[in-house]
Amino acid sequence: MLPAWVNEPTPGERYARHEGEEQRERRGRDRRERSSKRPTPNFQRPISKAEAGDTRRDRRARLPRHRKERHPFRSHPSGASAARTSDHRPVERPLPPITVKFLPRSAAFDNVVAQIKSNTVAYSLFALTRLFLEKPTRYELKLTAPAEISLFQLGGSGAVSADRDFLERSAFRLSKSHFYKIDITETEPIKGNFTNVARCRLSGTVLGPTNHHDYQRRLRNLYEQRFSRRMSFAEYQHKIEIISDPAVVEKWKEEARKQTTFTTLREEPPQTFSSETEAERHFRHHYLEGLIQTVAEVTISTAQIADRVLRHVVEEAWTRETKSPSAMMQELATRFREHGLYIFRHRRGMLFVSRIYPRPFTNEQTAVSSQVRTIVDAIAASPRIGRRELADKLIVDLAEEEAERAKLALASDLLWLISAGHVMEFNDGSLDLPRAKSKPKEKATPEAETKEKAVLADSPADEKETVLVGVAPVNESTETPKETKDVVAATSPAAEVGSTESRPTEDAQIGGS
Repeated sequence: MLPAWVNEPTPGERYARHEGEEQRERRGRDRRERSSKRPTPNFQRPISKAEAGDTRRDRRARLPRHRKERHPFRSHPSGASAARTSDHRPVERPLPPITVKFLPRSAAFDNVVAQIKSNTVAYSLFALTRLFLEKPTRYELKLTAPAEISLFQLGGSGAVSADRDFLERSAFRLSKSHFYKIDITETEPIKGNFTNVARCRLSGTVLGPTNHHDYQRRLRNLYEQRFSRRMSFAEYQHKIEIISDPAVVEKWKEEARKQTTFTTLREEPPQTFSSETEAERHFRHHYLEGLIQTVAEVTISTAQIADRVLRHVVEEAWTRETKSPSAMMQELATRFREHGLYIFRHRRGMLFVSRIYPRPFTNEQTAVSSQVRTIVDAIAASPRIGRRELADKLIVDLAEEEAERAKLALASDLLWLISAGHVMEFNDGSLDLPRAKSKPKEKATPEAETKEKAVLADSPADEKETVLVGVAPVNESTETPKETKDVVAATSPAAEVGSTESRPTEDAQIGGS
């Protein structure tokens, strides 16, 4: 029957069960000592008493890497543990086995052919091949897919992809200019006091203020076009940042004034849509069906590659082709021959192209002046000599007028030698003589062989050794450059450059086949 405050404990009894700092530390020390006496699991190394006071994370960091992966809480096969320990790094999938062949673009190839035919210079085929592979505007891609893989193309000359779903989602973005006339007009300045705008961190696109009526539509469109395959929409929203810079806000206002309209090109009467969403809906309803075609082999430019996987395939093929461009060199050599140009070997077997066929200068050509023979002998003594060095070597100790006349005569004779193919001028300005073909060894008659055997039998042993030692050994250790080995491996024996079957006759014209 007494009040409640009478039954409360006295102040002395209120903190009777309270533990001080020393008691709490003592109890924790006792607990650690008891845990250190427990048997150590087979997946964890023994922990010393000094390490027993560390946290679980510190003990986990000291474990070896292979033991970390075998931790039972990390490798448990349950669904919850697997969800917590899943690796978020992207898994590298193998690229599809699509064959990529590089071909010279017609416009660039015609310009090179016209330049080679306009002068008497010989160009390195390897250097020309590297020149074509330098820029994507100079070559085309020939893609060939195996039977188990399909390639998809928009229309007859549109974008190409190995993923049909991706091509369907991106069809409007890739081919809208073929079906709609796009007009951009400026409207009245935007009214309202906007202090900040939203911007995508990944692409840098300014989407506008979050309270603007067009913000959600622009956010959705950007996500669907560029980031829908990488992440979810909720994850993408975390990539949006708010910018309060007045310059960025004014830039958004200027861009927001521009209004884009889409007018159909293949309908009568034409229809006009004020937004990209309406135009895309119309495109999917009227044009998308039947637009995507399945192809097994297609020749395209690099601008027609749609998806990232196909682009990686082309990049790897380009890297291999740049290191060893044998396939591209063979393609160029075939096309050069079709345009009346000659392919020949020089300088340790390297391939060159010119409109003049090289013909070695023989001693039987007596109807030439001594000046011509002097030029040939000077070039033979100093291979890869330049024009200026040749003039300084041949024209010495002459008066000014005589030196000018000698230079004109030298230029005339040298031009005749180059035009006749007796001297080759390369694109680096050097001069050289064509490679002389080794004459085939004549088969000795039976009488000569019998006479030679008799002489060898009657001669003493030291003379026999002299005869055998006097024979010049065949040099088999001559190495061929790496680029030449690649071309030789790619060239078939039947069409080997420089063979007697493929060489033209002396009376053949330069422009002939």
